Order: sequence, then structure tokens, then C-alpha cells
Amino acid sequence: MEILWVLMALVMLGFVLLQISRRRRGAVGLVDAGHPDAADPANYGFAREEELDVRMPGPDQDLLDVLDLVQRTQDYRGAQQLLAGTEAEGERRWQRVQAFAGAASLELRQRPGGVGETPGGQWLRVWRAEAPKDAGGAAVQAEFLVQQAWRTATPGTDEFRIIMEEAKAACGTAALLAPGDPVPYIVELSVARGLGYSREEFEQLWLKILDRAPHHMGAHLAALQYWCEKWHGSRELAYSFAEAAAARAPRGSLLAAMPLFAVFEHLPEVNLVSGFYQSGVVTKAVHGALHAVHSAAPDDPTQAHVRHLLVFFLVRGERWAEAMNQLMVIDGHVGALPWTLSADPAAEFAVYRALAVAGYEANGGSPATLPH
Repeated sequence: MEILWVLMALVMLGFVLLQISRRRRGAVGLVDAGHPDAADPANYGFAREEELDVRMPGPDQDLLDVLDLVQRTQDYRGAQQLLAGTEAEGERRWQRVQAFAGAASLELRQRPGGVGETPGGQWLRVWRAEAPKDAGGAAVQAEFLVQQAWRTATPGTDEFRIIMEEAKAACGTAALLAPGDPVPYIVELSVARGLGYSREEFEQLWLKILDRAPHHMGAHLAALQYWCEKWHGSRELAYSFAEAAAARAPRGSLLAAMPLFAVFEHLPEVNLVSGFYQSGVVTKAVHGALHAVHSAAPDDPTQAHVRHLLVFFLVRGERWAEAMNQLMVIDGHVGALPWTLSADPAAEFAVYRALAVAGYEANGGSPATLPH
């Protein structure tokens, strides 16, 4: 059960994207909370609601196995080995760093320690003490501090700033230990948002990321939050950033889906507009995201994030068959936006899935007509 709570920190790139949900919890609540009369999801090979995995957007069995081992034994070496064998420039290393940091942070929250009691997350402290020059441990420590700031302190307070300044220093240490690794700089994007970096300071940080991993989806999603939070109400800046990322995306990159995330970020400002989900803005963003997932590598760890968001928009737009096609790929895992905005992600996902099934069958679809 403990690992379940740990991996809730992963929502659409884990903790970073949870900050979106914190600002926008009303975005998903437009669908009737009751399930429509629909076929049994098992007829389509879908998992039953109680079987849906809320920990992650998609599978990463190596991560699950190592997290379970680390938390059971309090021995950090499995995490150290997994990160050492994970490509630095890829999306998966960033997600795994978040997962390990989230594990330590939530352990500490559950067991803060006291007289004669060892606090939770002790394995991370031992990791940093025994292997101070290990780049993976340094990156996890930096992300741990970022998560602690957002979880335990109020933005704008002295406590929050002190923890964020410590996280900034930890990012610098991690960057020195692995000069070519973009992850320490991606962690610093959350620091930039928390400490209110100026535009010039942010752009200097962003150039360091582009030098190391110019097409990193997780980095772009984290940067999108900075643009949305730094200049409240300025949809134009967020859309401009997202559209520029999509325009320079190479073939097979999920950056083509960035405009869809920008639209989702601003839903509270536009979701009462009649026909919004069939509008040109949404249609263009959805088509870009569909193109991205169709051309991406099947094992790209960020494609699940895009597919989950596509289900949301396709159902809202009554594009039932296309929604069903996405569900056939992602069903079974629900640890992603927008489901994680709900107190019960599995139930929220199941509502949209049932709506998709009902709409699909109302228009002549059946399990026999759905491509597998």
C-alpha cells in the first residue's frame, strides 16, 4: 500500500504536474459524476475500475520493483544502480528521479521521526552521506527539496523560500557532478517558479536545458507552468511557448502535443464557451497531439501522458471512436492528468471511459468494430 501513495507523486511527470492540478481542480468536474448506461468494459478488454492502477500513467516495472525494494529494505543501492543505468538525456531518468524523491518525501511525511524514532526517507540521507559524488543521488536530493517546499510550506513565506534556496544550491551541486545531464536544470525549473525568477534568469536556465536535451517533453511541460504562473492571465505567452515547441519538434517527438497542454492549462477561463471542444483552437491542438502519439516511439514514457489528455478532449468533443482508440492503448493505468485532479482518479477515468463506450455504441460501434 505504501508504494501506491509514493507513486501518486508521478501524475503527468509526477510532482511537477501536480502543481497544475493544485491551481485548477475544477477543470474536470463538468461531466456528470454518474456512470452512463454502457457496456461492460470487460467486453472491450478494459480493466475494471477496481483494477485500474492509479500509481503511474503507464508501466515502468523496473521502477516499481526497485521502489518496493528500497522502501522494504531502506537500502538505497537499488535506486542508485537503476539511475546509473538510465539514459541521462531521456524522459525516463527525469520521471525516475521524481519517483525516488517522491518516495523519500512521502515517507518523511508519514514518519517525521521523534525521540528514538528514525524518520522516513532515511535511505536518501544515507545515500547522500555514503556517495556524495553520485550524480543520481544528488539529483534526487534536489528534487526531494523541491517537493518538500511545495508540500510542507506556503509559497511566499520565509520557510518556503529557505527550502527553495536550499533546493537551488542542490541543483547546482547535481549539475556539477553530471555536466551533461539536463535533469538538475529541469528540477531548477520548479525552483524558478517558486522563487519567481525574472524572465532573463529563466531564459538563461532554459538555454542550459536546450543545450543538453532540446526536445525533452518533461522539461517543456515544467517550463509551461512557469509561463502560466509568472504572468497570470496571459494565455498568449503560454500558447506562444507551446506552439513554438511544437513547431520545432522533430519527427517522433511528443512536443507536437504541447499546445493541447496549454489549452488544458487555461480551461477555467474558457470552458463555458459554447462548442469550445469542437472549436478551431481545440481541434488544431488535438490533431497535433494525435499526430505526436501516432509518430512517437511505442516505448516513449511520455506518450501515455498525451494519450490520457487526448481521451479527455476527445470525449468532450464527442469523438467517440478516436477516444476508444486511445483507451485501447492506455487502459489499466490512470496516474496522469486530468484524472489526478480528482480525489478518486480511477473513478474519474472510468466515467470518461464509460462515456466513450456509450457514445461509440450509440453510433453503431461494438467490440467487433473496434481495431485492436
